[in-house]
Amino acid sequence: MTSVDDLWFLADGACQTAEQTYHRLREQYSGYVEFTRHRNVPRNRFRDVAMAARDHGAPYGAHTLAYQPAGELLLVRHEGVDMWVLPGGELDGDESLQEAALRELGEESGIEATIEGLAMLGRIEFYCDGNMAWGVLPVYEARAETTDIAVDDPDQEISEARWFDELPADTRDREEILEWRGQRFGGER
Repeated sequence: MTSVDDLWFLADGACQTAEQTYHRLREQYSGYVEFTRHRNVPRNRFRDVAMAARDHGAPYGAHTLAYQPAGELLLVRHEGVDMWVLPGGELDGDESLQEAALRELGEESGIEATIEGLAMLGRIEFYCDGNMAWGVLPVYEARAETTDIAVDDPDQEISEARWFDELPADTRDREEILEWRGQRFGGER
């Protein structure tokens, strides 16, 4: 079997699992913001994301949009992308998407929260050498139970966490976060 056939086979498995995960989340939740992203990636990265998508449907794991009742949102500073992002990351072992989202929230910010639903559901498509695989990016909506910040990121990618009333210009997925905020709290900030 050639490496192209191998990538195609891996991509096919990734797409099947992503489809199952996507439909399971759609059946479980409503009222979330949907978006799609396209990524052209090198072969080694394509293989990594396709394997993660094949294993659980979510190559970037799960993320959390944590908020305080007055509408402040939690963002973390990710040094690898040099932007403010929503806390989140890959699944460990047999974790569920929700368990991974809450664990990553705790590691990257020290915040404890209660998941109340799905804020956003992304479809991330990956392309390489004529192959395509995709996976879901679930972003859970969670009400903060604690607000004191303590970053303890074992990956050392997160340098800071902060509550924001107005989102910084360099916020990844800014438009989608503002759309969710408008639905949840009314109006943009």
